[in-house]
Amino acid sequence: MLPAVLKLCCGISYPHVRSMAGSAALADEDDVFYQKQGEAALNEALQIVENRDGWTLETAEKNGDVIYSKVLTGNRKVFRLEADLDATADELHDILFFRVEEMHEWNPSIRRITVLKHVGGNTLVTHEVSAETAGNLIGQRDFLSVRHSSKSESCVYLGGAATRFESLPPQPGFVRAEDGPTCIILQPLQDAPHRSRFTWLLNMDVKGWLPQSLVNKALPRAQVDFTKHLRRRLAENNSR
Repeated sequence: MLPAVLKLCCGISYPHVRSMAGSAALADEDDVFYQKQGEAALNEALQIVENRDGWTLETAEKNGDVIYSKVLTGNRKVFRLEADLDATADELHDILFFRVEEMHEWNPSIRRITVLKHVGGNTLVTHEVSAETAGNLIGQRDFLSVRHSSKSESCVYLGGAATRFESLPPQPGFVRAEDGPTCIILQPLQDAPHRSRFTWLLNMDVKGWLPQSLVNKALPRAQVDFTKHLRRRLAENNSR
């Protein structure tokens, strides 16, 4: 039986996630655009996670990680991974958001991530290029994304979506895929606050001429691989 979708218990209302930046002044209209786009992407992704209808079990790993899937309006299939990790929500927040440019050091599927713009302390515009790795069913892609971070009590929420950036149009030799809205929820485990429940909604349009059946096979596999590499990074950090 499909268990209930993770119900967040951190004192927030999904449509009104509070921004860490509050009402701080933004530099220009572009800053306002990216801030609002990031907030909207996070809120929309959280609503997808909260909606209990339509989720089916996609895969269950031996280590306890599970992935569920559902089909959204427009026939887009999204995937929700749930895993327990040996790190606090703040530690994961640091690795996955503030140190996002280091992600290629521990995730071999990424060639590089570059932060193009900071908006306050909780919104980034990034350019990501995937690596050419063996077994990559989708092929090399690049992504232009807005990433937004929000926190409520002990929980951390990371959201994102495809965006625009005038100085970085689609690059020759790459298919520009589009993320989002997508999110990651980092929630301390009640019986082990030094560990966290990691919930990741993957919502991606890979573009290009690929059979949808292949894409639907590759995306949850990418989630499993990402979580495996993240665990290795955490183990390395804990051994220092």
